[in-house]
Amino acid sequence: MISTPPPRRRPFSVAPYLFLLPYLLIFAVFWAWPIIDSFLTSFQDTRLGAAGQGFSLANWKRVLTDDFFYTALKNTAVILVIQVPLMLALATALAVALGSKLLRAQGLFRFAFFAPLVVGTVPYSAIFRLLFSSDGGAVNAGLRSIGLAPVDWLNQPAPALSVIILALIWRWTGYNAIILLAGLQAIRQDVYEAASLDGATPLQQFWSITLPLLRPTLLFTLVLSIIGTLQLFTEPQLITGGGPGNATMTLGTYLYQQGFRSFNFGYASTIAYIVAIIAAIFSFVQIRLFGRDSA
Repeated sequence: MISTPPPRRRPFSVAPYLFLLPYLLIFAVFWAWPIIDSFLTSFQDTRLGAAGQGFSLANWKRVLTDDFFYTALKNTAVILVIQVPLMLALATALAVALGSKLLRAQGLFRFAFFAPLVVGTVPYSAIFRLLFSSDGGAVNAGLRSIGLAPVDWLNQPAPALSVIILALIWRWTGYNAIILLAGLQAIRQDVYEAASLDGATPLQQFWSITLPLLRPTLLFTLVLSIIGTLQLFTEPQLITGGGPGNATMTLGTYLYQQGFRSFNFGYASTIAYIVAIIAAIFSFVQIRLFGRDSA
């Protein structure tokens, strides 16, 4: 019996680690350290006039009794519950339409629906503010033209929240549709051909084939959409300024107010970590409930 010699171990080389070193340094300085530092800051009293030294649970205790925090959390939850399901439903329908063989100039339509993401957040927020303006806004002008009373969109709580939701749907539907379209294109066509031979209608194929096989991609877009909504800042800040009152104040805008207006970075860091914890819980629950393979 001939014995095979043991495989020789490769000599240690420092070259791969030298190539990784620039990235690791950038990662440590601009990502890892800020996360650690903000966590430590959340346990410091950084209010104006406070010493700001030593370990303190004041920020975490304040969250439990902060009415403004719960208002921001409620507004964020309302936007999330309405906007995310509606946007993903529209994105799914749009992805099916963009992938249809009956549609001509598919590349043009795909770019057209993806284009809102290319537009900067500041210009598109300014456009939405002008469209829904009480004085000379195109939306109120359209309502007047069909005999309906104009709406003070930006100065009433429910209409202002509706504008934020419409802006988010307009911006992110096409983006998610392109991701879902990639998931649709990964589904084998012979599955649909077999279903057609069995007499399944297009609607039955959509419910029994498309949606189940598209579930991993839907889960991916759902997780990203929820995390993005929990971090929502730009649209409420630029379109409504968090108003009227605090009707459109989100967790992101409240964090900004505490950190860069009140200069209470300790409490702002606490809010940031609470947002991260909520996002992690949502993601874990969704993956556990909807990420399992069906039998």
